Amino acid sequence: MSDVVLKTEGLTKYYGGVHALENADFELRTGEHVAIMGDNGAGKSTFVRQITGVEQPTRGKIIFHGKEVAFKGPLDARKEGIETVFQTLALADDLDVPSNLFLGREKVRFNLGPFSILDRKAMRDATRNALARTGVKIPNLSNTIRNMSGGQRQCVAIARTATFASRLIIMDEPTAALGVAETAQVENIVRTLKANGEPLVLISHNMRQVFDLADRILVFRRGRIVANLIKNATSGEEVVAYITGAKQAQELPAAA
Repeated sequence: MSDVVLKTEGLTKYYGGVHALENADFELRTGEHVAIMGDNGAGKSTFVRQITGVEQPTRGKIIFHGKEVAFKGPLDARKEGIETVFQTLALADDLDVPSNLFLGREKVRFNLGPFSILDRKAMRDATRNALARTGVKIPNLSNTIRNMSGGQRQCVAIARTATFASRLIIMDEPTAALGVAETAQVENIVRTLKANGEPLVLISHNMRQVFDLADRILVFRRGRIVANLIKNATSGEEVVAYITGAKQAQELPAAA
């Protein structure tokens, strides 16, 4: 059985005459953490939007656990076990932690359609288990999201992702707006996910973070993958050279 979790072949996205993504060939293997780097507009987020169903590719294939998929929307990706933490966290400010963790997937005691009775105890217990599994520390689960720090909000979003991502986690700049201590907390969660053997794709501008957390670094430039680097066999200087174009694109192997 193949250990390839996610594979893309010739993944391409055009917006009118703009080639935002061109022939992206990519593989992610079981338990692997891959970082995606590149300047603004390099195609990183466009790539993630295609594989999570936010947008549909102009052409190319997405193969998930050996099966070609064509997600019509993010819900399709979620049903297959792909969960994403975007820069916009999609949290409900006026709800508490369990309500946010189970937003759209509420546990009910009696299913009566719009008059269903929620099983709040089950959601609270499951939330405690989820936080413990990911190493997230939230002292008061009854706090509304509005009353939490940026780091706590991000941790809730990541815990929700890790709770329901049965097969793949994607994080898009998860610490971009956080301070040093909050960033360290999020990075510890990523390390816990690694220890649990959960595959992850991380988009980040933070070079130190990428070298601390990733096994492999993929560099995008002008909509193309220009380098596929083993973390332990490269340097920050080489990564920057690919990002800026000072170093020319690698001869990447074609998808099999």
